[in-house]
Amino acid sequence: MSGTLYIVATPLGNLEDMTFRAVRLLKEADLIAAEDTRHSKKLLDHYGITTPTISCHEYNETARAHDLIQRLENGTTIALISDAGTPLISDPGFRLVSQAHKKGIPIVPVPGCNAAVTGLSASGLPTDTFFFLGFPPKKQGRLDSFLNDAARYKATLIFYESPRRVIRLISSAITAFGDRQACLARELTKQYEEFIRGPLSIILSTLEERETIKGECVLFINGENEHPAGLSLDQMEAMIMDGLNQNMRTGELAKKVAGLANIPKPKVYDMILSLKNRS
Repeated sequence: MSGTLYIVATPLGNLEDMTFRAVRLLKEADLIAAEDTRHSKKLLDHYGITTPTISCHEYNETARAHDLIQRLENGTTIALISDAGTPLISDPGFRLVSQAHKKGIPIVPVPGCNAAVTGLSASGLPTDTFFFLGFPPKKQGRLDSFLNDAARYKATLIFYESPRRVIRLISSAITAFGDRQACLARELTKQYEEFIRGPLSIILSTLEERETIKGECVLFINGENEHPAGLSLDQMEAMIMDGLNQNMRTGELAKKVAGLANIPKPKVYDMILSLKNRS
């Protein structure tokens, strides 16, 4: 009989968030496949887990999955863990799980921490529906297209981002979405855990005042509102016409109206072009 592949969630930062079941299974497994064995050593040592470990990360997963599948087929029980949170959720493991599924190997999830859901619960934004978008593209052109596509969703939007790129993400989101209500969660479950809530512009200005930003970030943004609270249609058209009469640049005018009306900038562009054609 083949062994079982356990998908084990681990703490985001606070080691006390480990479940009893996760500790037991990591001790009972024949092998632990870890995203970074050096990083996981602190957790394993804390709970006295001496199970052998092997690396399985984004750069070696294709080759490593073949070896791990062979071990599973020979009866080895393997626990898959990532550096923090639930494996496969913006972390390695998909190739291994996909191949195990095709081979008919038992796959058992062991639930626990997940940054997206943990942060959402305290974000103050709607939780009845949400859309997890993971890490956005790094190149600006692809990021802009990515955000423009997401602007139409009415569910709360969830993004992961590194501290080095979070200011760029928020600035680009304001352009794509307008100045929506949002929440930035940083250093979840750790000593310096922080939630910054408010319009995207306030979160942006708060971060821009800091010399450095540390810790992985989760950004939550309110979904599209069919009835924006900012400006009425008549008010937007009047503001656009006033701007056109003052020979404002289209981009500057669109940004101004989008921010006040709390709607995506591309929609304001369309309104400007329509009003230009009418006049």
